[in-house]
Amino acid sequence: MAFARVARSGLRRTGGTFGSYSSEGDVLLCEGVSIHRGPLPSLQNAKAASDFSYISSFRKINHVNMQSRGIRVTPRYQSATAERIVEESESEYDEPRYPGLEATKPGEKPRVVVLGTGWAACRFMKGLDTKIYDIVCISPRNHMVFTPLLASTCVGTLEFRSVVEPVNRIQSALATSPDSYFYMASCFGVDTDKHEVYCETISNGGLPHEPYQFKVAYDKLVIAAGSEPLTFGIKGVKEHAFFLREVNHAQEIRKKLLLNLMLSENPGIPEEEKKRLLHCVVIGGGPTGVEFSGELSDFIMRDVRDRYTHVKDYVKVTLIEANEILSSFDVSLRQYATNHLTKSGVGFMRGVVKEVHPKNIVLNDGTNVPYGLLVWSTGVGPSQFVKSLDLPKSPGGRIGIDEWLRVPSVEDVFALGDCAGFLENSGRPVLPALAQVAERQGKYLLELFNKIGKHGGKALSAKDIPLGDPFVYKHLGSMASVGRYKALVDLRQSKDAKGLSHAGFVSWLIWRSAYLTRVVSWRNRFYVAVNWATTLVFGRDNSRIG
Repeated sequence: MAFARVARSGLRRTGGTFGSYSSEGDVLLCEGVSIHRGPLPSLQNAKAASDFSYISSFRKINHVNMQSRGIRVTPRYQSATAERIVEESESEYDEPRYPGLEATKPGEKPRVVVLGTGWAACRFMKGLDTKIYDIVCISPRNHMVFTPLLASTCVGTLEFRSVVEPVNRIQSALATSPDSYFYMASCFGVDTDKHEVYCETISNGGLPHEPYQFKVAYDKLVIAAGSEPLTFGIKGVKEHAFFLREVNHAQEIRKKLLLNLMLSENPGIPEEEKKRLLHCVVIGGGPTGVEFSGELSDFIMRDVRDRYTHVKDYVKVTLIEANEILSSFDVSLRQYATNHLTKSGVGFMRGVVKEVHPKNIVLNDGTNVPYGLLVWSTGVGPSQFVKSLDLPKSPGGRIGIDEWLRVPSVEDVFALGDCAGFLENSGRPVLPALAQVAERQGKYLLELFNKIGKHGGKALSAKDIPLGDPFVYKHLGSMASVGRYKALVDLRQSKDAKGLSHAGFVSWLIWRSAYLTRVVSWRNRFYVAVNWATTLVFGRDNSRIG
């Protein structure tokens, strides 16, 4: 490091020409210019010890020959090469320094860092023993979304606040414990050797440095960063389609739907343009796409026809699916859903989207479909953050995990939820990206952590601790609402297994009762019940705010 400082100093004085070092003690920078006369103490010590490890930053400069008695350098280096030496030496000793939380000290509680606020992360944090651990949660959003009811918020059946739960209500230690925190930020890197994560805050110009970056050291890391909608690289999807994964997505869909209804009533709008504005197209026949289509058709049949009488005959909903809708459900339930939605005014098209334009989509067979609102619901895949991590991957690109939800080859890292999947060599299939999978994994992992914590819980401390039984997932069944007080309930444990399946009004009551009990807090259960009762009596609110 002493040599690097001398080199930098000399280079700044001489413009970058690098001379040679003689055994008599002269360091020459430029011809005839000596910046030091007499032996350099640091270099003398280095020669005596025959150890030049502290100037290893020069390892990539091809013409530098390091020997125990000195350094021979090809004379008259060009300025650019000298700058390379300076830059490399600076990068070796002046690494980026991030503010943040340093590693825990002996006597302090071990720190668990959780990335995400989805089903898996919140179920894990809710039951984690805060007498054993400090928790740091890092996520771009400060709440959990109850996704099964998100489609209902798009048309006003439920209010947006009814389906969200702040994380500091789920785990109060984040608000009350002196060493537990919630940071609204996105993680952009993980150093598994240093046990650190690197984050960037979500802000709007309110901080002194933008973007503001920091680090958090961990004893245990739980990656539950969720997933992203799959677009299959189709041109125009991200620019023109709406997704339905977050509350802000539902808000944008609601605003666009109501805006199109009001614009279509303006005088002078051609009929073709009215048909396009009021054509709602849903891509994807999974549970989310079907439930949204059902809610939308219910809204049209009950509310739009009474409040937008001038354009009620132009409103249309089309669901486009490449294969069968609700492919994981029983065949009889699929047929029931298709017939019921058809009676409710939902049209079905079989096809694959080729490209998306601002006012129309083009299918593979050349069919042109105009639209006013396009909702994209074709499944999910790994996020860019998950793809960027240098961790083993499961089939499909998720973070690879073993039977105890650990990430192999690194210490103290666990992954669960939509971002994780069993490795191929585990002999287990990759589980579907469902809320019940994530919730069950979160419950299993918190029990495992509470067990580990009784033996210490610090970094690198779980090697010899017996972990007990591995995680086993048993499917509890699937449910989906199809609108107009009808729903599907499929209680089979797998697609090919036998079991109870039912459709109709009774299934709708089961669907509502099950989700009402699964809502995270009593406060939100009250909100949901009141919203449902208000909609039943007074209809949906069609105010457009924002």
